[in-house]
Amino acid sequence: MNKYNTHIVIEYLLISIIVLLTLYVRTYKLNSPLADWHSWRQADTSAVTRRFVREGIDLLHPKYDDLSNIPSGKDNPLGLRFVEFPFVNAITAVFSKLYPLISLEVWGRLTSILFSLGATLTLYFIMKIYATRIVAVATALIFALLPFNIYYHRTILPEVPMLFFSLVAFYYFLRWSETEKQGELIISAVAGAAALLLKPFVIFMVFPMLYQVWRKWDLGILRKKELYWYFAIVVIPFLLWRLWAAQYPQGIPANAWLLNGSGIRFRPAFFRWIFAERIGKLILGYWGLIPLAIGFIRKPLNKAGWLFHWWLFGMGAYLIIFATGNVTHDYYQIFIIPPIVIFTALGLDFLIITKTQLFQRTLAILLAVTAVIFWFGFSWFYIRDFFNINHPEIVEAGEMADAILPSDAKVVAPYLGDTAFLYQTKRQGWPIGGQIKDKIEKGATDYVTVNFDEETNFLLSRCKPAIKTDRYVIISLRNCSL
Repeated sequence: MNKYNTHIVIEYLLISIIVLLTLYVRTYKLNSPLADWHSWRQADTSAVTRRFVREGIDLLHPKYDDLSNIPSGKDNPLGLRFVEFPFVNAITAVFSKLYPLISLEVWGRLTSILFSLGATLTLYFIMKIYATRIVAVATALIFALLPFNIYYHRTILPEVPMLFFSLVAFYYFLRWSETEKQGELIISAVAGAAALLLKPFVIFMVFPMLYQVWRKWDLGILRKKELYWYFAIVVIPFLLWRLWAAQYPQGIPANAWLLNGSGIRFRPAFFRWIFAERIGKLILGYWGLIPLAIGFIRKPLNKAGWLFHWWLFGMGAYLIIFATGNVTHDYYQIFIIPPIVIFTALGLDFLIITKTQLFQRTLAILLAVTAVIFWFGFSWFYIRDFFNINHPEIVEAGEMADAILPSDAKVVAPYLGDTAFLYQTKRQGWPIGGQIKDKIEKGATDYVTVNFDEETNFLLSRCKPAIKTDRYVIISLRNCSL
């Protein structure tokens, strides 16, 4: 076996190990209840899947558990849910119906894990086009083992499949720019449409894509008819979905606030939350900033040019434009991880592999190894708490409610508007208390709570029967003298 074939074998062996590692680390606490970090958004996503399993898959009328007016400002008696186009929910529902011995929540996490694996491999293939095998493998390895990814890539959120489809769209677009094969552009367009149907954030991938075609054809891109129909294939399904959803405003959560609803954009708190707390601490564990900075300032790779810098610029524009959304939700940063990982891999490559007179080689390697150990160690120190079930009582109360209440019960499960508790009951209803008489008129049949507050005590005195433990209370609202 010659040297070239040996390198190929080693490369494929390493990628096979990365595939196994990607799958293995994401199964950590796979069976834990859906009550961990950001469980409210996960619960809303999983609830749509659960409705598909129970009532049949209806992509045009997705429903979830929340009947309140909290998300949209309008009463939502059917529990309609028009956010991402629910084709991923449908895929999960099919698996759940075929193999019901595996819980719905585990199927939801497994679906995300498979999309994460696809994203890892796609990022590796992107880097193989423009970088060395070592950098491509390093990029995939970092992406696979990044603590931020270990947690979020096994959550039930649309961000992970969106990331996968956006990377596939980008990969085949880059290939088309090199080969001009129409089939590759079609694959890119279909993947781009799927990504946009999940999250409109994917539009920020236009920055590196435009750079790539501009670099090759300059103003000639205006004569590229393929780009016009490419744009149509990507955008039209999204527009049709949004036009359809507009008929059901009660099912569309308020979203304008994601831009700058809190007025935080460019304020000191914005930079602190995004660049210090999220990127610096959670994602890069402080020490990952060293290879990131070196990778960013090193001379661009000949074949890539400024492609990765434009990708990072696009992610910066995304952070700025959706300022309040990114500050409020750390899972919004799932989208920005690939270029960050790419530059850290390039930085480590420069410290360890590249022959240069800029650094004393032994110290450079020592710095790289130390940075990686501290980076992953500190990042995991903070990320590990995301797996915790901080309020197991809502799971316990939900299980009891599911065991004793009729399947068509409508439940009030007050949890400050958070639907994670309501989700545990496996019933539709309201995630907030107050105005109980009004909720009864709208169909509420039971009150489930873990709060022993004034409202709970009032209902206990006016409504029977009830179950009361030291951890939760379940009260029937069918015969109340309010």
